[in-house]
Amino acid sequence: MGNIYRSHTCGELNEKNIGGEVALSGWAESVRDHGGVVFIDLRDHYGVTQVVTNDDSLLHNLSKESVCTVRGAVERRDPSTVNKKIPTGAVEVRINELKILSAASKQLPFEISASHQTREDLRLMYRYLDLRNPAVHGRMVLRSNVISFLRRKMESMGFLEIHTPILTASSPEGARDYLVPSRKHKGKFYALPQAPQQFKQLLMVSGFDRYFQIAPCFRDEDARGDRSPGEFYQLDFEMAFAEQDDVFAVAEEVMTETFSHFAPGKTVSPAPFARVPYAECMKKYGTDKPDLRNPLLIEDLTDFFTGVDFAPFQNKTVRGITAPACASRSRTFFETMLKFATDMGMQGLGYISVTGGMELKGPIVKFLSIEKQSELINKLRLKEDDTLFFIADTEKLANRYAGGIRGELGARLGLIDGSRFEFCFVTDFPMYERDEETREVVFTHNPFSMPQGGLEALRSKDPLSILAHQYDIVCNGVELSSGAVRNYSPEILNEAFGLAGYAKADIEAKFSALYEAFHYGAPPHAGMAPGIERIVMLLAEAENIREVVPFPMNGNAQDLMMNAPGEVTEKQLREAHIKVR
Repeated sequence: MGNIYRSHTCGELNEKNIGGEVALSGWAESVRDHGGVVFIDLRDHYGVTQVVTNDDSLLHNLSKESVCTVRGAVERRDPSTVNKKIPTGAVEVRINELKILSAASKQLPFEISASHQTREDLRLMYRYLDLRNPAVHGRMVLRSNVISFLRRKMESMGFLEIHTPILTASSPEGARDYLVPSRKHKGKFYALPQAPQQFKQLLMVSGFDRYFQIAPCFRDEDARGDRSPGEFYQLDFEMAFAEQDDVFAVAEEVMTETFSHFAPGKTVSPAPFARVPYAECMKKYGTDKPDLRNPLLIEDLTDFFTGVDFAPFQNKTVRGITAPACASRSRTFFETMLKFATDMGMQGLGYISVTGGMELKGPIVKFLSIEKQSELINKLRLKEDDTLFFIADTEKLANRYAGGIRGELGARLGLIDGSRFEFCFVTDFPMYERDEETREVVFTHNPFSMPQGGLEALRSKDPLSILAHQYDIVCNGVELSSGAVRNYSPEILNEAFGLAGYAKADIEAKFSALYEAFHYGAPPHAGMAPGIERIVMLLAEAENIREVVPFPMNGNAQDLMMNAPGEVTEKQLREAHIKVR
């Protein structure tokens, strides 16, 4: 006996089925009465099929988005009504039976086909309706296919999938933990893992050689366009007896094949990816997440302006960006750029334009001698119609502001090629930095990274000059992952943590399992963890990461559909030994 609901899906009928009797089930996407002839677009997970009837009695109480089963014969559409946009567009089903399985009895809060034009809070409140939109639905299918592809690829490269705990101990490093009270152990808490960092390193100590996991991670941090509040997934992997280049080789192969497979019409960076040291990255691009599709580069003009009597640039780090074919732009363009700069926090945005005859124009020009003007033209290879924008501030702010101006200019001047996925590794991150408030030396990123130069560097060099075997992988200005060669030596760990103000007892207390494990023979190991949502976001060309998450929280870390976070009963609080202040 066949399935009572369908013999075919709504996405598979074609001219080969003409003349056959079929059963279809799905949602009534639209119901169109053309005066005695009624057309219904029936939609399921696989696609849309047009069904038609002359019998109005079949459609009694049929409303849009009701779920129904229809039966009838497949016919060829009239040539004038063929829909080439869908696979089933050459045929239709003339039905003789329609049964409503589940009526849509409430008025829809928004049109399914236009859900992406609806305000976000309403979309998230009725996410199950939003997910019916084929475009939104398709992004979830893409996500599933990407994860499946990544899993098969990692297995083919000899990686073993191992699941690590969800309930674990709170970590003193990184973002805020999500805490889970223990019922059996009064006053104690589990934490949801910010990442499987310690567990995957312990797996290397356990003798496993290549580990991976599509790992859920939980961090109590604020949302951004490329960051989900609460939870996210990453392709977590670690390798024993590995150096930085070994991790890079795996990442290059996995990312190149994944992006080439799911974006066949686009150009993907071939391996090896560009490697940009952190210090160079900040100077040239103003960010450690550079979009290499943008051809604009930041120039360091600090030394050039030494001795120039221009007060706003004195004792400042000065950066310059040359924008081609910009001088002839309208006044509105420059006013818009100024507003962007001030919105970002800058006091203003100076610039010099190159007019016909290579003459420099702008308020700053009068402070430059003829020799200095000539030097500037030669130094930056300025051409007619170029505009040179200036950013001056402390080094940290000058870099950040210059990075923002570079990105905005690239976008407004149409310089960014949307048909490319441009990857790079950002390498050689500083191991330490000075805390802006306490002025103490603290870790810049992952404290378990191996310092370049090892023990000797820790003991002989200025901590702020020590680099780490730490790296990011970046694509089109989006950081997909950070990673590192791990510090597996108890002696080097003690020295590294000591420079950041930790005593040996602190390490033993806060990282007891990992620190203890390293005393029983640990292999050199390294890894990284590209973010699943960020990969899918790039492939789907989505502007916000929530567009590729099935049931996302809003920007305020609320699940509007399930009303989370929410209150719990007094009984639940007592069982967990919790009292709300």
